[in-house]
Formats: sequence, structure tokens, C-alpha cells
Amino acid sequence: MVQTIKLVFSNSKYLTISFIIFASMFVGLLILSEYVFLDPYVVSHLPPGSEFGLVLIVILSVLSALVIPMNIFRISILKGSKQKMSGSIFGSLVGSIAGACSCGPIGFAVISTFGSIGATTTAFLTNYEIPIRLAAIAILTVTYFTTVKSLKIECNLDS
Repeated sequence: MVQTIKLVFSNSKYLTISFIIFASMFVGLLILSEYVFLDPYVVSHLPPGSEFGLVLIVILSVLSALVIPMNIFRISILKGSKQKMSGSIFGSLVGSIAGACSCGPIGFAVISTFGSIGATTTAFLTNYEIPIRLAAIAILTVTYFTTVKSLKIECNLDS
């Protein structure tokens, strides 16, 4: 596992992609979850009892920053075979999108745009934010191990 991570992140391009993904997901999820406010000043606030949600955001951002560059590396290796690529790309996309489920301030725009369906969706995502993030972490974890396994086989790395 360590050899695979060293192989991928020894290239500065993938390391840069990883930092960009982590920073954008972390800051974006903090803003969407209303841990960071941008108006009128940049202010952070962690309400009591929401520490677990913050930990899930950090884990989700780290896993996304680990899995997505590995899959980009895998795509660059498997340019000819599209069937082998589809599973890991789908897993990382679903995991990343599911982690960004918190509606926060954009919930009002969804409600006003889509009416009662938007209100129902917003209420569902707000009520089940933690389980959805846990599912996203599970998807990203499975995708990580699948990608590591396939890179070991495709790059002929010893365990």
C-alpha cells in the first residue's frame, strides 16, 4: 500500500492535484455546513455537539484528496482500456458528491426554485447529513482499496 502511494505521489503533478482537491473540498464543505461564514467577515464557528460532523468533513476531504489523484494516475496508465477505468472513477465521483450533501445556505435557493420537492430534498439532506457522509466515506474507502489493488497488479508492485 505504501509503495503504491509513493509511486503516485512521487510525481509533483499528482501531489499538487491532491492539495487542490483537499483544500477546495475542505473549505467548500466548511462553508456549506456553516462552520465558516464569509459575510461580512470571515468567521468560523463550531457549535457544541457538531464536532463529529467536522471530523467527517476532514476525513472526507483527505480520502477524496487521496483517491482522486490515484485514479487520475490509473487513467494515465490505462489509456486504452475503458472498462477497467469505469469502476474506480464512478466510486470516487459518487463518494465525493455524496460528501457534499449539506445544503446550509443554498437550501433556501433550492426551496424557492423547486418548491415542495426542493423543501423535501433539503429536509432529507439536512436530517441525514451524517449517515450520508458516513456512506460517502465507506464508498471512498472501498474505492481506495480497489484502486491500490489494481495499481499493484497493473504496475507489478510487490506487497
